[in-house]
Formats: sequence, C-alpha cells, structure tokens
Amino acid sequence: MREHIDGAALREMLLCAYDALEANEQAINELNVFPVPDGDTGTNMRLTMGSAATELRQKQTPGTVTETAAQTASALLRGARGNSGVILSLLFRGLSKGLKGLETATAEDYAKAMTSGVEAAYKAVMKPAEGTILTVSRLAAEAAVAKAKESAYMEETIYAALEAGKAALDDTVNQNPVLKKAGVVDAGGYGYILMLEAMLGSLEGRITASAAPGAAKAKADFSAIADEDIKFTYCTEFIVRKANKKSADRLRAFLGTIGDSIVLVDEDDIIKVHVHTNVPGRVLTQALTYGALMTVKIENMREQHTSLEEKQAAPAEEEADPHAIPDPVPAEKPVGTVCVCAGDGLEELFRQLGADGIVSGGQTMNPSTEDILKAVNLTPAETVFVFPNNKNIIMAAEQCIPMTTKKVIVIPSRSVCQGISAMMRLTPDGDPEELKAEFTDALASVHTIQVTYAARDSEFDGHTIKAGEYLTLMDGQLVGSFADTDALVSGLEPAISGLQPEFVTVYYGQDVAEADAESFSDALGANLGEAETSLIRGGQPVYYYMISVE
Repeated sequence: MREHIDGAALREMLLCAYDALEANEQAINELNVFPVPDGDTGTNMRLTMGSAATELRQKQTPGTVTETAAQTASALLRGARGNSGVILSLLFRGLSKGLKGLETATAEDYAKAMTSGVEAAYKAVMKPAEGTILTVSRLAAEAAVAKAKESAYMEETIYAALEAGKAALDDTVNQNPVLKKAGVVDAGGYGYILMLEAMLGSLEGRITASAAPGAAKAKADFSAIADEDIKFTYCTEFIVRKANKKSADRLRAFLGTIGDSIVLVDEDDIIKVHVHTNVPGRVLTQALTYGALMTVKIENMREQHTSLEEKQAAPAEEEADPHAIPDPVPAEKPVGTVCVCAGDGLEELFRQLGADGIVSGGQTMNPSTEDILKAVNLTPAETVFVFPNNKNIIMAAEQCIPMTTKKVIVIPSRSVCQGISAMMRLTPDGDPEELKAEFTDALASVHTIQVTYAARDSEFDGHTIKAGEYLTLMDGQLVGSFADTDALVSGLEPAISGLQPEFVTVYYGQDVAEADAESFSDALGANLGEAETSLIRGGQPVYYYMISVE
C-alpha cells in the first residue's frame, strides 16, 4: 500500500473520478426530486470535472502534487456549471491550497487538504444546506483526518472517507425535507461518492483511467505513404446524361481494365462515376459514348499527397486556446448587462431590452463560469450586471466577480421571467447601486409558472403524477399535473387569480405550435378578469410554457 502519492498518482485518481461521473451521468441526473425532465446534476458534475480531465490529459508529464492539484483547481473554477459543479470546484480549490508546496502528499497531508476543501465550499455558499454534497464531503473529510492519524496508508484513509461518505449520503434523505418527500438521496452527494470510489480504485490498482477519445492517432501521417504507393495518379469523377440504352456494365468493365477505386451509379437518366486512373482522357472518351458530360472533376493525387506532406512537415501554427478568456474590453459606458437564457425568442427579447451579452443556457444546460466570464469581459462597460435567470446558475455567475477587472454585480434572478421584469427597469446611464436596488425590487414583484411534462410516474407531497401529464410549478413549488390543456387552464386559474395580477405574460416554447399557444393564452386570459394577458414566442426548450405573473 502507498504511504504517499505523487503528481502522476493524483492525476490518475482524478481522471478515474471523471470516468465515474461520465459513466453514471444519467443515474445522477435521475435522482433529482421532481419527475421533471430537467435533472442536470450529473451533467453539471461531469462537464465541470471534464474541464479538468481535458487539461490533465494534455499535460504529458505530470508535475508535483502541488502542480497537479493547482491545474485541476484552475480548470474546475473556469469550467464550473450549476450549483453542484461550483461546489465541486470549491472543494478542489481548497484541496489545492491544502497541498500547496508539496512534491508528494502523505495520507495526513491529503486528509487535511480534503478538510481545506470543505472549509472553502462552506465559506463560499451563503446558506449551506445540510443533506447535500456539502454534508457528504464534510463527514468524509472528518473520517479521513481521523484515519490518517492512525494509519500512514493512503488507501486506508480514502477508504475511511468513502465509508463515512456513504453513511452520510444515506442520511441525506432524512436531513433534507424535499429529499425525504421524494424518498431519494442527494444527487450531488451521490456523484461525490462515485468519485471517491473511483479514486480509491485507482490507488488500489483495480481501475485505470480511460484514454481520451481519439488519443491513439489524431491525424494521419502522410509522410508514411510513399509516392510509389500511389498506383494511379488521377482521381476522376463525372456525371453523364444518358442518350442511349447502352449497358452501364460495359463501362464498369472498361474502367476495371484501366483503374481502381471504382464507384459507378446507374440511375434513370444519368450515370455517376468515380475512378482512379492514369488515363482520364480515355475514361472521358468512353463516357461520351453514353451521352453528354454534365460535370467533370479530375484531381492529381500525387500533387495532393505532396502538398499534404509538406503542410504536415511545416511548423505547426499555434492554435487558439478554446478556453482562453478574452481581456476585458475598454469601457464605453457606465453600465452593461449580461443575460442567460435559452431560446431564440427570449434571446431577441433580452437584446431588445438592452442586453449587451447573451449567454446560452438554462435548465439542463447550465453555462460554465468561463462562458459567463467571457461575456462579461466583452461587455464595454465599467459595471456589468449579470442576470443568471436560474437558481442553479447564480453561484457560477458569482464566481466571475474576482476573476475580472470589471465590477460585476450578480442579480439573483431565479427565472427568465424575473430577468425580463428586471431588465425592463434598465436605464443605461443609471447609477449602479440605484439600478441594483431597482433590479432586486423587480424580482420580488414576479411569480413564475413553468409548464413541462412529467417524465415518469411519481408521488410527491400526496399528489399522484402520471408520466406524460402537464406538470406545473409555481416559483419552484408543485401546482399540479394535468391530463390535457383544458384541465391545465382550469388548474392554473385559481393559482394565478389568487395573486391578483395586473399583467400575465405567456412565453411559449420550441415544442408548441403558435396556434396552440394562442388558444392556450386566450383560454387562460378569459378566466383572469381584468389582468392584461399577452403571448410571446420564447422558443425555450424543456418548458412548454413559462408564465410571468405580475
């Protein structure tokens, strides 16, 4: 057994952890408590960890434990998606700090670093909730510290962390009221346990990390093909329009005597041919006996081979780093805005309201901190307001604040409807602090209803839900599930009327026909008294309708 790990061992452990998330992504997603097709915890954790896996694989020679941990933490910070991904990045940021200055790490070093990670995560989360990945990681780290005092072996320390983490995961169903109602454990905590299991398996030599896709050979080696290997020089292609009833089989037989790589397609009125030959003139002469040539293309394969070989031998141009963050652009105005949304209709609406940057994303497709930071830096303003428009994107947006020289203010909009209402109060030359107050006040005036479909049969809080029904949430709370749109309208009417709204706006999604949306909006508006009802094409995925009630 090991008494310490070096950078190479830590790298292998982390890559195995990524493989575990990738293999179990959907299983983690399906632990989300509502039977709504929007579970994305597994996706967020996999994508977040995937940002680190990509960089770790690119580094051919692993460095010290410090260097490997720092590289991982940096990649995770930029690639963090969703609350689970951000917390994962915080755990590794603290771990990296705990391992700073070490060439190798003992069991005690690593256990203490795990604790540093937990402390970093708890410190960053404004209202830490127990019964989540935070609880699981905290109790796992405590067990690791205790074991490391008794044993010098890394395997025993990680095993102790794993066992304590499993017990903590099982208990999340009792700690979190929402999980208890649904009868499931925390999805993020489950993902963390899968990672610990894989890291232990790596230490014990039971598993190894998979190779990156296409790692065996990314490009063909043209220099390995000798010029003499090219038997026929000319790639000849043509289409001839038939003018007689001569059999195409005769042409095929002729081509076989003077070339190879023959493809001949005999259709009703044309013959299409591809052949490699040294005598393209004879080929075309024979083709003309069948009719007029419609198209002809002849390429010298020896010249192509030489050109490709020379290009490959030439010094490679430095490729742009796809993860490079652009430098902040100069400010041209005092205030700018970046809005997150999914759907071409919603994107256009936010632009009309004055958004400088649009980040594509929403439920099931949370953007990374890197995605948001790029949009912030490209906004030509001194102060940039960010509207996450989803509760699971707020933390990723907040990670941008210390990563840019621009002043970033995150308005914690939990829905697109809130974001739109806030943006309607934008004054481009307004004072940032006054605008912040205005935007925040706007959030409180909006209630959001989301209509999707039930992905599975379920029972929640005494309500029976059938797969395929219209599932309706108001401000994240279950309103009900309905078999058809008539029942949906009837079910929504008392919920909306009870809010005594002045304005009701229906945004219809990409899977709803305009005529159906108009019918739904008209039926809903007819039951809402004096409330002004309007219909806008949002084009959003996942949700058939998003309804703003003000």
